[in-house]
Amino acid sequence: MSQTIGQTKLAYSRAWHLIDVGADARPLGRIATQIALVLMGKHKPMWDPSTDCGDYVVAVGCTDLHTTGKKRFQKKYYRHSTRPGSLKEITMDGLMAKWGGAEVLRKAVSGMLPKNRLREKRLGRLKAFEGLAHPYKINLIKVQAPSRIAEIAAVNAAFSTTAPE
Repeated sequence: MSQTIGQTKLAYSRAWHLIDVGADARPLGRIATQIALVLMGKHKPMWDPSTDCGDYVVAVGCTDLHTTGKKRFQKKYYRHSTRPGSLKEITMDGLMAKWGGAEVLRKAVSGMLPKNRLREKRLGRLKAFEGLAHPYKINLIKVQAPSRIAEIAAVNAAFSTTAPE
């Protein structure tokens, strides 16, 4: 009988999740929150803040990121090289034009991860792509279910039949 409870290699195995960002109706922040939780492993019952037990996330369709309001044109990203006068800024639209929507998603998820030693490892497990093609098809285990209950076919079928009187 094993003396180790809950910390076996099977418990720490990593799954691969696929999220189609372009087809999801949720805005950027809601998607980034879900991705951050999966990268940290908070969806697992054995989650611990000091261990790295998160899963891989493959985000596709990042060119079609949805934002609310005028964030795409008004939100600014700043960087500084610590030299005087080197503060640079770029809008979200400019960042998407220069680096693509995957970089915008990566920055949003990065801001939602804890600022500790595990941050870069966790962010390294996020694989974001502009289109629908990606090289991780054989690794995928879990594909994101529809985000709204009304979009599930079984629910629509159950409510479409008329109840007997």
